[in-house]
Amino acid sequence: MSNTFFSQFLMMTNIKTVLMVVALLGLFFITNKISKKFKFTNLMIISIFIGIGLGVIIQVIGKFPSDPSKVPWINEVSTWYGLFGNGFMDLLKMIVMPLIFTSIIRVIMNMKEDNLNKLTFRTMGMFFATTAIAAVIGIIVANIFKLGMNIDLVNSTEEIREITSLPDTLRGLLPANPVQAMVDGNTVAVVIFAGFIGLAIKRLSKKYLDIIKPFMDFIEGFYKIIVSVSITVIKMMPYAVIPLMANTIASRGISSLLDVVDFIIALYLSVIFMFSVHLLILWFRGVNPITYIKSVSKALILAFTSRSSLGTLPVTVEVLTENMDVDSGTASFVTSLGSNMGMNGCAGVYPALVGIMLANMIGIEMNFTFYVMLIIVITISSLGIAGIPGSATMSVSVVISGMGMGAYFPLVGAILAIDPILDMARTMLNVNGTMTASLVVDKSIKRKEEKIAA
Repeated sequence: MSNTFFSQFLMMTNIKTVLMVVALLGLFFITNKISKKFKFTNLMIISIFIGIGLGVIIQVIGKFPSDPSKVPWINEVSTWYGLFGNGFMDLLKMIVMPLIFTSIIRVIMNMKEDNLNKLTFRTMGMFFATTAIAAVIGIIVANIFKLGMNIDLVNSTEEIREITSLPDTLRGLLPANPVQAMVDGNTVAVVIFAGFIGLAIKRLSKKYLDIIKPFMDFIEGFYKIIVSVSITVIKMMPYAVIPLMANTIASRGISSLLDVVDFIIALYLSVIFMFSVHLLILWFRGVNPITYIKSVSKALILAFTSRSSLGTLPVTVEVLTENMDVDSGTASFVTSLGSNMGMNGCAGVYPALVGIMLANMIGIEMNFTFYVMLIIVITISSLGIAGIPGSATMSVSVVISGMGMGAYFPLVGAILAIDPILDMARTMLNVNGTMTASLVVDKSIKRKEEKIAA
């Protein structure tokens, strides 16, 4: 079974591959059978543990290889599992841009101009503030763990990402080509383009309502349709979580985690602390933290397993509007921006941890000025970081270059090697930060409207 047909087309050269694919299909069948007995959230949690178990079984059968990527049958299993797990994410991404485009137009054409200005500035303020807090938490935890002082990280062939200047980054967020922006997943550019259309509709509706009314009805109708499509795709989530989770465990290997276990613990603790800050912010705004977690758990679980803030966006909007009573326009606007900027995990906690670790490794003196500069660089660089797997590496590249440590980027090779394990927690924090911002902004605008009405 080593000819081209089996090795390159069918991707099945070993009986172990066949057995693992059959096992996944069997677990799909079991999941379908128990789906009627459990609530959707509970089913998602069950799927996570099933996926972890399946990943561990693959590791056991492979005798815990130090580098699973060099085991042909594990690569084949990962490819097949990717068909189901990553395929689901592709379906979610299919509806992201149409959802953002129509919802932003819809919210602007139905919103008062004064509220639109408040929505924009309060959203940006929340993102910058929470990212700065996340950076502070990352710095504190990194110093407590003394990252970089007691571990010997090997060099890697990974090169630092090409750094884009702040002016060029901001220009890149502008929709020079709206269609290309949709293809590239540049949600900020899509929001800007949709914003111009929404404002034009609002302006023209005063004089040419009869002419543009059909287009306004089309936007309302298409929005209803795309939301319905989103709900249909979301129902497939439990089946996608199993292969996504199994792939993460199987493809990284247990041994790769042991070398940097202190960094993993530091990152997950930082995420927990920042998550608690989010809950504290919501509590001050009158939101019960326990009720909140129960209501948005679907989005958090998908973010954790998929590692894509952008891919999770339709689910994020759904739980905010359906479970937390957030205005659909506010939810769409804030979460759309949050998919490209102000990500507390990838652009806040993570670069802070890496920055401190690298400074310790190369012997840079860390004083008050160093910390302040690091927080500023992290906060500014959080602009325009795409919400897809791998964006955190770009964020780290920008931050350590901004701190003058770009030449030492290869020293973090061992950290980059286990990035998927880290990215699960980071992405969940990204999404939770976006939902927190959505709730805070929504409540502030509604309270303002209530005061005016009174």
